Amino acid sequence: MFLVMYASRGVGLAAPQVGINRRLMVYNESGDPKDWLGETVMINPKIVEYSDATDIEQEGCLSFPEIRGDVERSKWIKVEAVNLKGKKFKKKFKGWEARIFQHEYDHLDGKVFIDRLTADSRKEAQPRLDGLIADFGEGAAI
Repeated sequence: MFLVMYASRGVGLAAPQVGINRRLMVYNESGDPKDWLGETVMINPKIVEYSDATDIEQEGCLSFPEIRGDVERSKWIKVEAVNLKGKKFKKKFKGWEARIFQHEYDHLDGKVFIDRLTADSRKEAQPRLDGLIADFGEGAAI
């Protein structure tokens, strides 16, 4: 999954994006394949707490090439997950790392970032989304 993520110039990837029906995600907040110490794998992650404070930042997604838009997310989250060695852990994510996690976590729950676009970003993205629907059909899995 890291190879696909890096080849697509991404910073995160959820298993369902590549046809793996598992609650698994990988990310490297630097997006640099040489920064292997920054690679994180999370199995069965669960957000157990969200901050009330939010911010709006621009996001893109490997599942929707050439579409970017503003998305509101919690500034920090607390997460429980299992690592590759089968050990449970808890962690608090803030800032960029929290945004990456929430984006990938949405994929595990069948959501994509276009579901969370602000109204203005949705208006901007709609022509491209309409093009995708025309090319692939409304019921097509992306």
